[in-house]
Amino acid sequence: MVVAAAGHTSAPVEPPDPNLVEACGATPNTVCEAVWDWTGNERASEVADWFIGKPLAIVLILLLSWIVSKFVRRAVRRAVYRVMVTDRQSAARAWQRMTPIGSWTSADPEAELAEAPRRAARANSISQVVASSVSVVIWVIALLLVLGELDIELAPLIAGAGIAGVALGFGAQSIVKDCLTGLFMLIEDQFGIGDVVDLGEASGTVERISLRVTVLRGLDGTVWHVPNGEIVRVGNRSQLWSVAVVDAVVGYDADIEEASRVLAQTATELVAQEEYFGDVLEAPELLGVESTSAEGVLLRLTVKTTPGAQFRLQRALRQAVKQAFDAAGIPGPPPRSTWSPDVP
Repeated sequence: MVVAAAGHTSAPVEPPDPNLVEACGATPNTVCEAVWDWTGNERASEVADWFIGKPLAIVLILLLSWIVSKFVRRAVRRAVYRVMVTDRQSAARAWQRMTPIGSWTSADPEAELAEAPRRAARANSISQVVASSVSVVIWVIALLLVLGELDIELAPLIAGAGIAGVALGFGAQSIVKDCLTGLFMLIEDQFGIGDVVDLGEASGTVERISLRVTVLRGLDGTVWHVPNGEIVRVGNRSQLWSVAVVDAVVGYDADIEEASRVLAQTATELVAQEEYFGDVLEAPELLGVESTSAEGVLLRLTVKTTPGAQFRLQRALRQAVKQAFDAAGIPGPPPRSTWSPDVP
């Protein structure tokens, strides 16, 4: 039948050969159709389709999925590292704004950040998570295509998978919450391995970070396993720079000016030692009288240090200040009086 429309004629559409449809299906592949055209045998076409056509199609699907997965993983890894480089440069500029020329540290922030193992570990973790998620999607699609080649009905499988997914989602809400929180913590670089952090109930040095849990080791050696979904706040004491705070209490009869001079001089001499020179970013700053109490007058001094170096420097400063005050004859707070009801 020829149909005329707008001055054009269309060629008649021939119905498919029912024997070909019976042998190779409504949408026959190239191998099955070629065998049918060559032999005209329905059984030979079916055998060729099952042993040549379908395996070849499955191999092509798996090969294409593998190539796409490799390409996507590499692209994701490059994109993540590119973001890490931009983040590294921003951090380096922050260091340069914070640390003036001729400061106490001679380290190159750009070089240090470029080789920082924490940044490399962070980029590796994020790229692995994102790349693995994309790979799962690619291989799931490939599996559905393979099942379709095997003439398996996909509608019941998809419906069953949807129901199972909903049930699993309700039962694993906490795990999903932990993983999502862990991913965002890695992306935002809230803390890294080796940082001293305060997570609320647990505080200590970060030993391991995964998508689901963060492992800390406290000062007393206690190992804390904190689910990421339970972390509502993070106090990081080791990010970019830290501050060593030293409080010295002197008696009311002490000369505050002399005590302040001795405190500042002692701190300046200590941080100039080779042992602490690499940990100090700026010269010690004497803030002066911080508060007064029944015990005496509290003088405060601060020193900006590299991350994590403030604790060691604080202990050394307190010892040096105590010895300097004793040598200069600066009186400390009076001893606390004890009272006992048995004493008349």
